Amino acid sequence: MEKITAKQLIAMGFKSGKWIPEAVEYINTNHLNERECLQYLEQFRPKKTIKLHESPPDFKVNIRAETVLEEENVASVLESMKELMKTPTLVNGGVMPDSCPTGPKGIIPVGGVAVAKNAIHPGMHSADICCSVMLTDFGKVAPKEVLDAAHSITHFGYGGRSREDQFRLPANLLQEIEGNFYLNSKKSIAAARAQLGTQGDGNHFLFVGTSKNTGNTMMVTHHGSRGFGAGLYKQGMRVAERFRKELSPDTLKQNAWIPFDTEEGTRYWEALQIIRKWTKLNHEVLHDATLEKLGIQQCDRYWNEHNFVFKQEDLFYHAKGATPLAAQFMPDVSGPRLIPLNMSEPVLIVQGETTASNLGFAPHGAGRNISRTAHRKIKEGRSMEAIFQEETAGLDVRFYSGEIDITELPSAYKNADTVRRQMEEFGLGEVIDEVLPYGCIMAGAIQNNAPGNRKRRKKS
Repeated sequence: MEKITAKQLIAMGFKSGKWIPEAVEYINTNHLNERECLQYLEQFRPKKTIKLHESPPDFKVNIRAETVLEEENVASVLESMKELMKTPTLVNGGVMPDSCPTGPKGIIPVGGVAVAKNAIHPGMHSADICCSVMLTDFGKVAPKEVLDAAHSITHFGYGGRSREDQFRLPANLLQEIEGNFYLNSKKSIAAARAQLGTQGDGNHFLFVGTSKNTGNTMMVTHHGSRGFGAGLYKQGMRVAERFRKELSPDTLKQNAWIPFDTEEGTRYWEALQIIRKWTKLNHEVLHDATLEKLGIQQCDRYWNEHNFVFKQEDLFYHAKGATPLAAQFMPDVSGPRLIPLNMSEPVLIVQGETTASNLGFAPHGAGRNISRTAHRKIKEGRSMEAIFQEETAGLDVRFYSGEIDITELPSAYKNADTVRRQMEEFGLGEVIDEVLPYGCIMAGAIQNNAPGNRKRRKKS
């Protein structure tokens, strides 16, 4: 066979790229015959790309608009889900009563479930991997004692704990982190150490109330994997984007996926499980330290995530703010599931079965009908203190930063009665107990205390 050139390779249908000079040199140096040359070049042949679904699979609708405000929200959710379901890996999906849009059309909404075959979509679990809730039953201790003790221990806001204030990262978990190429970096390990026992900001909270059934005091925490999980998400999105460009350029960037049957896919799945272990521990250290400070033993404890990916054979259920009811999704967890609504409403303790409509999931909370910005505009003209006093009357509500965040007050969320009514209507879990609110702690408007904002406020 005569010497081959780069032009000949392109004429044969191969894409130009950095690989061509090396391939030309390899073929000519090794004097490959025509058959050997074609066999060698097969690895560089452009793969047939995967097109979007022309007839997208249906998705289950477990939501109904009951007000004019809800009509716009529900319409946006359904429109976004229709676009999302064009993603070629998806075979099923659903939306819950607390659903609300989270971005441009085609992005999975909060309260959405997307079922993919043999694929993990980092964008469909989002940066707040394994956002979850844990409940500990403190028995007959007074709610204020529990809230005060927890307030002295918990940590909200940017970053993590000081070195002197850190909880110990278990050696076996550190070993797992170091053994996974997605997680084994100085930055990742530093976040795993410093942010253990921290709750972040936004809608994350520490809630104390009493059981409707027993009168016992219960503490509920809500937070995810913090910067440790966000780092994995960023890496996952980069890897998924590489696969998207090669496999399905028509797929939206946010819906890119990592094929599970690749080294990158199996290792990403393993990394998700490590993040899950860390996040559960992130709740446990706060609950255990509060128990220790009060000198008591727990009566009971429940935990579940509502922002994760759940595997059943070759199907991957991406829950973006949806509570797993199905036992097969959480085989290591026994007991009921937890659904918080807002700071003035009970935390629901639920159980339920998988149905064709719910896909094995329930809502994760109350959701929002409008954005934070839109909610602030509605409240313009009134002082934050007046709004706070009105909406938290009778409750012990604290903002860790000392700055009121009106976008986390009850009026910022969907009507809790509507969510509960539609849970019953669509068969999304049975409420077996409620944690009636006493008070809670949230981060508050931490951005007000950012260095730049402090300087501006001082000048004004």
